[in-house]
Amino acid sequence: MKRREVMHGLIWGALAGGLTPIPAFADEDGGNSPAKHESDDDTFTENEITRSAADFFGIATEAAAKAVQRVFKEQGRPDAYVKGDEGSGAFVVGLRYGSGWLIRKNHEPKKVFWRGPSIGFDVGGNASKVFTLVYNLKREGNLFQRFPGVEGSYYFIAGIGVLYMRAGGVTLAPMRTGVGLRAGVNAQYQEFTETRDWFPL
Repeated sequence: MKRREVMHGLIWGALAGGLTPIPAFADEDGGNSPAKHESDDDTFTENEITRSAADFFGIATEAAAKAVQRVFKEQGRPDAYVKGDEGSGAFVVGLRYGSGWLIRKNHEPKKVFWRGPSIGFDVGGNASKVFTLVYNLKREGNLFQRFPGVEGSYYFIAGIGVLYMRAGGVTLAPMRTGVGLRAGVNAQYQEFTETRDWFPL
């Protein structure tokens, strides 16, 4: 009799143990798990970027949202962004210089500079605010390199021009508004540095 009671106790204990919650771990197909969502803490949502861009450009949230929505649809959530100002001018060969702040979650803002030529059918001058979404940055040092423009990726929406640039696995999506005329088809690159450098090449 005692043996039967012991067996019943073991069976019910095993069943009760089966109801104990089991911690979730990352599976091979990337199912819902804490490991998968931890990276979301280091990226920005569409609403966060829309609000920041609208405040920075001083435009309506609806206008910023149109440009941001397209970038998010094509590129997803960025893990950083750069906001700043730049000046540029061109007569066939153009020069662009800018400075601003690299913003990452859980990191202090970092002062950064950029420069680069633009070559092509390009005439005019421009002073712009620039809000650049950064993808796959992973570490700060990956920003400090030369980024060529992606051919055919430029588009203009809601008063904001967007151009994709890529290098070393990092993708940039600079969004610009500004005063002045800067029209044409051009081939360009942009180089980020930790200190200001006036030499454009």
